[in-house]
Amino acid sequence: MPDPHKVVIIGGGFGGLTAAQTLKNAPLQVTLVDRHNYHLFQPLLYQVATGSLSPANVAGPLRQVLRKQKNTQVLLGEATHIDAANRRVILSDGALDYDTLIVATGAKHQYFGHDEWEQFAPGLKNLDDATAMRGRILLAFEAAERERDAKKLRAWMTFVIVGAGPTGAELAGALGEIAHDTLRHDFRAIDPSQTRIILVEGTDRALPSYPPVLSEAARRMLVRLGVTVRTGAMVTDVRADGVTIRVGDHDEIIPTRTVLWAAGVLASPLGVILSQEAGAKLDRACRVIVEPDMSIAGHAEIFVIGDLSNFSHQTGQPLPGVAQPAIQQGHYVAKLVRARLRGQKLPPFHYFDKGNLATIGRGAAVADLNWLRLSGWPAWLIWVFVHLLYIVQFQNRLLVMLQWGWLYLTFDRSARLITGKKHLPLDL
Repeated sequence: MPDPHKVVIIGGGFGGLTAAQTLKNAPLQVTLVDRHNYHLFQPLLYQVATGSLSPANVAGPLRQVLRKQKNTQVLLGEATHIDAANRRVILSDGALDYDTLIVATGAKHQYFGHDEWEQFAPGLKNLDDATAMRGRILLAFEAAERERDAKKLRAWMTFVIVGAGPTGAELAGALGEIAHDTLRHDFRAIDPSQTRIILVEGTDRALPSYPPVLSEAARRMLVRLGVTVRTGAMVTDVRADGVTIRVGDHDEIIPTRTVLWAAGVLASPLGVILSQEAGAKLDRACRVIVEPDMSIAGHAEIFVIGDLSNFSHQTGQPLPGVAQPAIQQGHYVAKLVRARLRGQKLPPFHYFDKGNLATIGRGAAVADLNWLRLSGWPAWLIWVFVHLLYIVQFQNRLLVMLQWGWLYLTFDRSARLITGKKHLPLDL
C-alpha cells in the first residue's frame, strides 16, 4: 500500500487552521506546524492589550481544536527553511517531507527601515506583544501616580498611537474608555480623565481603507472618547521620551513615554526564503505574488495563503490583510488538494468580500458591508455577532460574551494585570 499524500501546513492562524479543518477525513496525511501551541483570534488581540480580555479568551490550543481529526498531526516547531527542490521543510530541530506545502505564516509589524523604534513603540501581532503592551499602558498610569514633576507627568499621561487603521483606531478607542471610565476612581494623585491620547495617521483620514463617510463617523466617535486624531502626519523619529511627527514642512515633538505602533506590516521571513529557493516573486512588503490558484509559479505543489500572499488577480490590488481572505484561501486550497487527488481541477480562487468592521468603543463601531454602510450602535451589534461567530472554541465564545456584557454594564476591565519581569515604573 503506497504512503499517503503528505500535506504540510506551516502556520496555525486563520488560513492554516481552516486548511487543516477542511482536509478532515481526506485520504492523506496532514501535519500542521506552528511555533505556538495555540490558534490566536487576532482581531481581538487589542482587547488583551487594553485589559478587556485575558489571553486564554482569544486563543485555543491547536491540539484541542484538531484532536478529532485522525489524519492530522500537530507539531510545535519553527520552520527555518524550505528545500523546494527536495520537497522538505527544515525545522529548527528537524525536517519534514511533503507532497503539498501550504505556507500560512502571516506577517509582522514593520517600522519602514527604522527597526530601532521597536523598543520604544511595540506593535501588536501575538499574545506576548499584547501582554507587554498591556503592561506598558498600565505602568504609565502607575508612574504618573508617583510623578511630581509637571512636565514628566504630562509625558507619562500622553499616549501616542501610530497608524489609524482598524487596529490603531480600536486601540485609541479602548484607551479613551480606560482613561475616562475604567480608571476613573482608581488613583488618588492623578485624574486619568486628563490623559492625552493622540492617534497619528499619515494619510488624510482615519480608517483610510473605509469609505470617507465611515472614516468621518469613526473620527467623531474617537473625539467623543477624548482622542485627538492627527491626520497628514508622518512619524520621523521615536525615542524613549517622545515622538517627532512631520506635518507638511513642520516638525513637531510630542513628549510621551508610551508609543503604540499600528502602522504597516511586513511579511513573514519565509517569503524571502521561498523567493530564494523556489523563485517566488515578492512585492515591496515581501509578500509572495501567487498564481490564480494560490500556488507559486513553477511550483504547483506549494501554496501561500493569508497575509504572506499577494493575490491581485481579482481587482488588481492585493487582498486586505484580515481574517476573511485567509479563511477563504485556506478553504479553497484544501478543496483544491482534495480535487487533485481525484484527478480533478478547480476554477481559480475568487474572494467574496463580506465587508469590513471596526469597533471604536462601547456601542460604537463602523461597518462597511459593501451593500450597506452603518455606524454607531447597529454597526457595533454586527461587530459583536461576527466576532463571536468566528471565535474557534465554544467555551471562548461564552467567556468573551460574558466579559463583554460585564464591560458594557460596568466599564470594568477585569484583566488589568501587569505581568512579566518589569513591575516598577523606574524599570521602563
